[in-house]
Amino acid sequence: MELIVGKYNYWMYILLMMIGFYAMIGKRNLVKKVVGMNIFQTSIILFFVSTAAKRGGTIPIVEHSSHGVQAFQYVNPLPHVLMLTAIVVMVSTFGVAMALILMIYRRYNTLEEDEILELRKQ
Repeated sequence: MELIVGKYNYWMYILLMMIGFYAMIGKRNLVKKVVGMNIFQTSIILFFVSTAAKRGGTIPIVEHSSHGVQAFQYVNPLPHVLMLTAIVVMVSTFGVAMALILMIYRRYNTLEEDEILELRKQ
């Protein structure tokens, strides 16, 4: 029981990831697929940011004093910086995907994957 209650944030990331995965695989509407991909990416970003957090952690600036360098428990800023980059990539991917979906809708007048595949066969 401690595993479930103690790590509730990880269970929430898994739940979000599975919702996004289901939307990408199970839905036939292109917009729903792209939104599912966005939810999946968001869950991964939340996971990485949460793994870098520490209780009682301080900013990674070394303080010098007359007694020498003091060692503290620092928070690693690298995952946060990488996830900022991932957010930019996620937003740009979402924008390009929505633009492509708009072009598909203008050509086929539908966003359903099955209907588009049927129209492509004709």
